[in-house]
Amino acid sequence: PFFLQNPCVGRRFKTYLVASPGRCAGLNERTLATPAQPIVRLGQEYVMCVRKAKFPIIMRWISKQQTTASQTSLRFSVLTTMVLAGIFIAGQAANLARAESIDDAGLWWAFFGQGEIGQHHESCTYNRLKWWFDGHSRFLDDADGFNQSIVRPGLGISISERAALWAGYGWIRTSPLSGPDFDEHRIWQQWTWSASHDPFAFALRSRLEQRFIETGDDTGWRFRQLVRAQYTFPCNPCRTAVVWDELFIHLNDTDWGAHDGVNQNRLFVGLGIKRDLQGRRRTEIGYLNQTINVAGKDNRMHHILSINVYRRP
Repeated sequence: PFFLQNPCVGRRFKTYLVASPGRCAGLNERTLATPAQPIVRLGQEYVMCVRKAKFPIIMRWISKQQTTASQTSLRFSVLTTMVLAGIFIAGQAANLARAESIDDAGLWWAFFGQGEIGQHHESCTYNRLKWWFDGHSRFLDDADGFNQSIVRPGLGISISERAALWAGYGWIRTSPLSGPDFDEHRIWQQWTWSASHDPFAFALRSRLEQRFIETGDDTGWRFRQLVRAQYTFPCNPCRTAVVWDELFIHLNDTDWGAHDGVNQNRLFVGLGIKRDLQGRRRTEIGYLNQTINVAGKDNRMHHILSINVYRRP
């Protein structure tokens, strides 16, 4: 038996599985087939005909027998990685939360985009050159409105189906709570990894930054670890529940105020929305809690409405 890999069926469409496009017109609701049912092989592919579509959608197929072992291995590796990373981040975040803090509220806007450079054959999975870009506008009450803007481009290369290596540059403009505005320049490197097991999807991002701030001469080194999980609602695949956490750790002291150790933690809980399943754009809206460790002073805790727009290839 065979089944469709990662089928995407919108609730507004009725999906029919057929052996040839010419048979689409003769089907009715009684012949409706679900994505999990075996379907007729047509050459090296299967054909899925979608009602109201102008042409059938060709979906890749894989055999159930060949994927059983790999799925079991994937589940184990995903769970192990997520549990270990989650335990580490949760412990550090708990230490920050226990300290006295000053609260503030804000609004963060962000755009994230990435894609491939050049044309690649579908059989070429690895060593694909990629581009990355994210931009941010952040506002806090205690900063009299504007707090920070970020422009961060980069390049990457895929090293497996699920992982990629990246490097890039970031320009950051900050309006602090006290003192004049200042610019920061960052060089960054990161490793990203993602996997899915419907209806769940998981992602990890490990980033190393070298920070150059115009208020000092030292180079600050900082490590960031992000753990992300999302759940797609079976009744509405265009909606997802999203949770992620990112821990920031300073690796050295600097003359502009960085102290080695935990710098901050960000925890996001929200909802992901897509207009249609084939669309490249997704919006995530939710609550972001940012806890910042301030050496010798009370920590700062920011309660933020976070709006993120993602663009995928």
